[in-house]
Amino acid sequence: MGPETERSFEPQKEGPSSSSHSVSSKKLQMVTPVLPKSLDSPVQPRKSLDSPLMMAEQVHPPKSQDPLVQTVASIQISQSPESSSASCGSGAVGSLDSPLQPWKSLDSSLMMAEQVQQPKSQDSLVQMVASMQLSKPLDSSSASTGSGAVGSDLGAAPFDICMGNSKGIFKLNRPLHEIKREEKRLRARELSNSAAQLQHLRPGMVLLKSFLKPDDQVEIIKLCRELGVGTGGFYQPAYRDGGKLSLRMMCLGKNWDPDSRSYGDTRPYDGAQPPQMPQELTKFVEEAIKASHDFLKQRGKGATDPAAELPLMSPDICIVNFYTTGGKLGLHKDKDEDKSSLDKGLPVVSFSLGDTAEFLYGDDRDVDKASKIKLESGDVLIFGGQSRHIFHGVSSIAPKSAPLWVTDKANLRPGRLNLTFRQHSAPRG
Repeated sequence: MGPETERSFEPQKEGPSSSSHSVSSKKLQMVTPVLPKSLDSPVQPRKSLDSPLMMAEQVHPPKSQDPLVQTVASIQISQSPESSSASCGSGAVGSLDSPLQPWKSLDSSLMMAEQVQQPKSQDSLVQMVASMQLSKPLDSSSASTGSGAVGSDLGAAPFDICMGNSKGIFKLNRPLHEIKREEKRLRARELSNSAAQLQHLRPGMVLLKSFLKPDDQVEIIKLCRELGVGTGGFYQPAYRDGGKLSLRMMCLGKNWDPDSRSYGDTRPYDGAQPPQMPQELTKFVEEAIKASHDFLKQRGKGATDPAAELPLMSPDICIVNFYTTGGKLGLHKDKDEDKSSLDKGLPVVSFSLGDTAEFLYGDDRDVDKASKIKLESGDVLIFGGQSRHIFHGVSSIAPKSAPLWVTDKANLRPGRLNLTFRQHSAPRG
């Protein structure tokens, strides 16, 4: 914003002068300039355009409903011709020598991270207002987490899978009618442990629809969020050639490095050790494997020994991935565990939370030949035995498909949270 237009006031012109007696006999009236009502002090002499006074009579930031921004907008900078620094209370503002922190807009999504540029001035109060920066909240939904470099630079803030946890960010509750509608939809899906909700996809591959109850899902999301913002938490994996995965990843138990395709005790990205496997997650995995074995017995698919088709597994490692609505993962095999685990076909157990994913799987690395299923929030997919080495991947994420209670109670960001559990090494003997 440039300096305000200089106002010029000129006296009104009198009529033509005359030396005639008729004119001189009349009482002369002095015409004074008409000043605007807003001016309470005499007109100051004109200042040159480069004078500090002419640089900013008033600073007008963009209008906002934010009272903090309105307060800044109401500041008027005035200075007497004799002084080069403005006085503020008991001390001069010009004595401030510490850098000023940028102002943050608490509620306006229109306040983009643009600096308010003002002409340079010797007046420190002018500099103070000119240096104010109106910034967009860090949790803004317009910030892409699928392909950006957020969290891929050392020293960057940890990626938070949940919204509403940053200072100054508030989340509105859902309307009551939406909550009621969602509860009705959930009741229709609450056959989570019935045989109708379990599907035998192929030998060694079982899908448990809606296996994780709503409260369990909220617990898992909050647990992952707590671990994810700490040491060894979520980051964006990258390759040596500069390529980056379109997801955020956190490892538990051991770190898996996508560049070397190997497990280790620390991750090369920052040298951090991965968090340990929480016992709460191990419990859910054991329950899912038991449910799949019961299902195979009932269906006659596993005869009297379902573990022959789907071996037992005690998870000691887990890869937690968060996909934004634009995230995907190409067809691949999980073959980086210890040879003893791979040879015995110890299964992979996958939890899906949040938005629905289109999951591909097959014997060949061919998208056109791959089978497709939808993995919704609460679904558990298990593949081991003959299906342990299948190609699998995620082709797309359906936006706004997460249950409202996941986004409201757990505050999960738009996207899909996926946990894949494995046993790194099989026991000997």
